[in-house]
Amino acid sequence: MDYQKLAKLLKVVAEPNRLKILEMLSCGGMCACDILNHFNFTQPTLSHHMKVLEDNGLVIVDKKANWHYYSLNRAAVDFLISNLTEALSVTKDCICNDKNKKC
Repeated sequence: MDYQKLAKLLKVVAEPNRLKILEMLSCGGMCACDILNHFNFTQPTLSHHMKVLEDNGLVIVDKKANWHYYSLNRAAVDFLISNLTEALSVTKDCICNDKNKKC
């Protein structure tokens, strides 16, 4: 498991506004202007959050003229979900059952 990558993504999604944006995009792609309508902050603040999400691979941006359309990067979201599930699931393959690894 890539703990560094997982921890970095968890830090990104731990910010409440970014988490809400990801939830909104789980319903389908959206224009930045439509996303902004759901928040009480400025367009530059939205741009900052979207840039963080994009730079970390969680969203994909499609730029058409002056418009930005965002969608979830399913592969990155699936990585996040499956690795977090694996890390926190109690199974017989638990890291502590491996005698070569220290807990």
